[in-house]
Amino acid sequence: MSTTKKIAGAALAAALGVTTLSACGDAGDESAGTTDKTVTLVSHDSFNVTDTVLKEFEQQSGYTVKVLKSGDAGAALNQEILTKGSPRGDVFFGVDNTLLSRALDNGIFTAYEAKGLDTVKPEYVLDKEHRVTPIDSGDICVNYDKAYFADKKIAPPQTLDDLVKPEYKNLLVTENAATSSPGLGFLLASVGKYGEEGWKDYWSKLKANGVEVVDGWEQAYNERFSGSAGGKKAKGDRPLVVSYASSPPVEVLYGEPQPAEAPTGVATGTCFRQVEFAGLLKGAKNEAGGKALLDFLISKKFQEDMPLQMFVNPVTKDASLPELFTKHGVVVEKPENVAPETIAKNREQWVKAWTSLVVK
Repeated sequence: MSTTKKIAGAALAAALGVTTLSACGDAGDESAGTTDKTVTLVSHDSFNVTDTVLKEFEQQSGYTVKVLKSGDAGAALNQEILTKGSPRGDVFFGVDNTLLSRALDNGIFTAYEAKGLDTVKPEYVLDKEHRVTPIDSGDICVNYDKAYFADKKIAPPQTLDDLVKPEYKNLLVTENAATSSPGLGFLLASVGKYGEEGWKDYWSKLKANGVEVVDGWEQAYNERFSGSAGGKKAKGDRPLVVSYASSPPVEVLYGEPQPAEAPTGVATGTCFRQVEFAGLLKGAKNEAGGKALLDFLISKKFQEDMPLQMFVNPVTKDASLPELFTKHGVVVEKPENVAPETIAKNREQWVKAWTSLVVK
């Protein structure tokens, strides 16, 4: 299965014509060698960090960081599995809880308990052997177009149960669970809510209520959704879309002119929580540098820089969110979760069954 990893903010920023900062190093040069003073981070395309924050780590540690971006999370992980024991870098960042068991089962990481791990919230430490370190979290949720529901004088949906009600018929667009990370996350939200026996019945109801399925996030959010900047240009007619809880702050940050309030809202009872991890690659040429880099990724400095760079939430207890997130974002108190080992065991058959039920 091809899983497209999209961090909503980075993708939305690109859709709005915004160029984000990239980490130093030639991300496209796989042939560049690794020295004792160079540490290579292999990641998906959405990794981002402020230059000054990265340079401060380099000055303090004595290491130069090289970032090797390798496509979406699924593709990047596949490459590391294929090169197991002779990795392309020292640390891999970007495996999330939907792919975690696959990475661990293939044995691509060396166990390391990062310095500062005691500051990470316990619910994010999913591997007790410390083969991976939690770095960030983000919630896949239904977003809604505030103006549409205000004009129609209809309350926006708040829960998964709401989405199958008649007043929301033909309003929702979601991504294909077989080709999109948020699409898969939304499927997993239904599994978490209704169980392995009930999720199919839920999707039968969603289909009867006119849910639309498109290939990926950019098409769903920027073309079919009526509430986004991209959606307005494309005259999208669906006021409900599967996106991220961080999408409203991004709409404010990159809106032109910048709006006082986010034009979109989040249905907090529809969410699935993604957690992203990093790990020291087995066979790393610079193991000491890799360990120092993992320590840095859960440092307060990086954790507080991360929200406005990758539009995800920190996982440490001492990191504060920027005002953009606290003012325009939402707190998802009870996201749906499915254990990584359960996902690994059932993901393929769930996606196959979902495809037969919803797409075909």
